[in-house]
Amino acid sequence: MINEGRKEKRKAGRSLTRRQFLKLGGATVAAGALVASGAAAINEIGDLSIERVDIPIPGLAPAFEGFTIAQLSDIHLLPYTRPQFIRKAVEATNALQPDLIVLTGDYVWHDAGAMEELAPLIAALNARHGVYGVLGNHDYWLDVEVVQESFRQTRIPLLINQHIPIARGDASIILAGLDDGWAGHADLDAALAGAPANAPVILLLHEPDLADEYGPQGRAALQLAGHSHGGQVRMPGRGAYVLPYLGQKYDMGLYRVGEMWLYTNRGLGEISVPLRINCPPEVTLFTLLRG
Repeated sequence: MINEGRKEKRKAGRSLTRRQFLKLGGATVAAGALVASGAAAINEIGDLSIERVDIPIPGLAPAFEGFTIAQLSDIHLLPYTRPQFIRKAVEATNALQPDLIVLTGDYVWHDAGAMEELAPLIAALNARHGVYGVLGNHDYWLDVEVVQESFRQTRIPLLINQHIPIARGDASIILAGLDDGWAGHADLDAALAGAPANAPVILLLHEPDLADEYGPQGRAALQLAGHSHGGQVRMPGRGAYVLPYLGQKYDMGLYRVGEMWLYTNRGLGEISVPLRINCPPEVTLFTLLRG
């Protein structure tokens, strides 16, 4: 459970970073980066990147050697992220023929009503062991009930402090999803209640920086996150110009936090400005290996 100190930190972080990131930071800093660079920049907003990452998992059963998980995150449909681009991402994901597909939050940005357009797009996702999602902070800030109802219509389960075993023969891994760590009430104890102790846990949690809380506990082998968008605008030698609360330390790519791997997906969509530089949208394909 979130302790009182973290609750206060969460409130303070939201009041500062949401104002900064959504209203001022994105547009102002991105424009400044372009001017300061003095070089031609290519907007990568429509350039889908497929990232392939191998993850060694201690205790992984032989049956799961080579098991693949595709991750999509931060779709933020409309007004900048268009349905045709998400359709392209869905088709590319299905073409990878993953064993499992996971969605790690923030499905819309400006209007929760965009879920009506997004629902049939993500309903087309297909994987041998199913498609699962978790919530992000924007899903709460807009209308979490609308988001949840759309997921019910697509028959894609949202894991909110819940887990589900993924079985191959007599072996299994545990897919656990936490509620959003900023706007919701993430509870790892509740999520893993009743889970077998000897099965590796793949943890879905929208905000990557919360790996500092869960990684040292040694209860999850891998956390898949999003939230940061990689900053959307990155410059050589500078990195990201603006990052959100709980997405500032582990802003993109693969990390080791305690005994847990963490991967931060750059997301598919954009907020604040329709701009990506040195930070293309991505679909990630993970291959689990015996470690």
